[in-house]
Amino acid sequence: MAAVAALAAALREWAAAAAGQDAAWRAALAAWAPLLGSLAGLAAQMRAAQRLAWGGSPLGAFGGLRARLWRKQRGAAEALLEELGNRRAELRAVRDAVGAGVAGVLRLYEERAAELGLAAALRRGPRCPSLADALEGLQDVERYYRHLYLESELLLRRTSCDSLAEMEALPQSWERILERYKEGVVQDTLLKISLFVDNQRELCCSPGS
Repeated sequence: MAAVAALAAALREWAAAAAGQDAAWRAALAAWAPLLGSLAGLAAQMRAAQRLAWGGSPLGAFGGLRARLWRKQRGAAEALLEELGNRRAELRAVRDAVGAGVAGVLRLYEERAAELGLAAALRRGPRCPSLADALEGLQDVERYYRHLYLESELLLRRTSCDSLAEMEALPQSWERILERYKEGVVQDTLLKISLFVDNQRELCCSPGS
């Protein structure tokens, strides 16, 4: 069936692009943990400096030392936040590319839906998921990237040198965010699409097709 073949070709193209995009996503995510760990360590130092009784210590003789140390630490924190912002931009680029690709495949499905028919979209084979399964997987992947990107954006927006306790807890906050999202959804969907693309001829030859 021409409609199935066209959608299989579109899914194959999407999957090839998505595999590279997922590698970029994973690389950007991997950079977050050490950067957040550095921010947390810096926040701990800044809090310790705030608690220090400067006037009652030998350091009190250096009047401007406390202010200089704070400026230096704040500058280091801002540099780390800028680097995290760069990594967030990489996540956004993947989110946008994946979202555009998913929208393109779904648009093609809408254009060919009448020709294809609902029964054909739902039909599965012994080794082949249905087209509906594949399209659902695409939407799961788009949702995963979109939601995790939004969580990363909100986390950075809440991060400030004026809230050092929260900054110190950033690694734990990030781990809790990652635990809420199943990273395997991307690989599961790529496998599902591969099975559909490689075996979709079964659907055209199955009873009722």
